[in-house]
Amino acid sequence: MAPKHRSKRPGLLSSTRPPTVKTKHAALSSKATRTLIRSHHQLLKARAQALQAGDEARVSSIDAQIHANGGLESYQVASKLGQSMERGGDSSKTLIDWLKPQLSEWSAPLPKLRVLEVGALSTKNACSQNPALEVTRIDLNSQEPRILKQNFMERPLPSTNEERFHLISLSLVLNYVPDATERGDMLKRCVEFLAPACSISLAPTLFLVLPVACVDNSRYFTEERLLEILASLGFQLAQSKRTSKLIYQLWSHTGKYSPRPFKKEMLHPGHKRNNFTVILRGG
Repeated sequence: MAPKHRSKRPGLLSSTRPPTVKTKHAALSSKATRTLIRSHHQLLKARAQALQAGDEARVSSIDAQIHANGGLESYQVASKLGQSMERGGDSSKTLIDWLKPQLSEWSAPLPKLRVLEVGALSTKNACSQNPALEVTRIDLNSQEPRILKQNFMERPLPSTNEERFHLISLSLVLNYVPDATERGDMLKRCVEFLAPACSISLAPTLFLVLPVACVDNSRYFTEERLLEILASLGFQLAQSKRTSKLIYQLWSHTGKYSPRPFKKEMLHPGHKRNNFTVILRGG
């Protein structure tokens, strides 16, 4: 049995995905919410490893555990609580604050800026309520009619600029992907979905939110490595801020694209660190 009093440990990779549900009484405590989210991530990671090893019995066993824990729906409930107004608020408020100068240029009848919100859990966040933005919302397990049930990695590639987006939001999404190579592929795929121009002075933009533990407490990943990876994809950091738990970043795309390979390598040894990383395939 664990002792009642422990020394403070480095932040864990307990992480959620977007935005807002304003509740007067949370059904789960903050501790229970973090535990459920962390357990879900650990099971997904173990499942990915078992799948890669071809261990079908292990995959089935893990699927049963995920189902017993309530599956993706329970994870999403915890995610909503974790990002509720009572526990830190709507991450897209930061996005809107950063874009105020550009959004102030917009007025009808100018075309609205097209936004793709990946991992959307709500249609009532700050991004959705801004009149200058036309938001397309997708999620693996849609909970609202106006959120399309879709895997971003399986979304058909755009064939025209009208099918592309001026802004893509990955708020607490990248850390949800269980495989490091798939995370790199997701970042590369974002470039293919960005539109080259819009009606106001806004470059093609990526909004990225990650748990601080991904960049501060990983053996294989740092904020510097994140900057290097995105720079190779043609992104330039426009805004950045931190809280005790999250790192928010706004990236503008320069139009350049020359991805170079980034492998999994030890950057900060330590048995209390996590294993989060992003692997980028060149070309």
